[in-house]
Amino acid sequence: MRRSEDFRAAVRGGARAGRDAIVVHLAPGDGNAKVGFVVSRGVGNAVTRNRVKRRLRALVAHHLSELPAGSRLVVRAHPSAARTEFAELDRQLVSALDRARAKVTT
Repeated sequence: MRRSEDFRAAVRGGARAGRDAIVVHLAPGDGNAKVGFVVSRGVGNAVTRNRVKRRLRALVAHHLSELPAGSRLVVRAHPSAARTEFAELDRQLVSALDRARAKVTT
């Protein structure tokens, strides 16, 4: 996702699930699944923010097939994401996605 309208629709109309380092917003949609990332300045300097984004992109790419068809996913990083190990980020992402999917389907 690149347009602010897509982010806004996913955040406002989707199910939210948070963990220590990340928050995910999952909204149903049409077509292919789309993903967007929000990593604010509070996470760190530009190098740190880009590292966090790269890690999150790699993790989401691994779990993209598990998303409902056409869904919109926004992954927002907390400042602690910069200090969280890759494996722990993966565990938190899976946990948050499972919870958000359960909220969307009910």
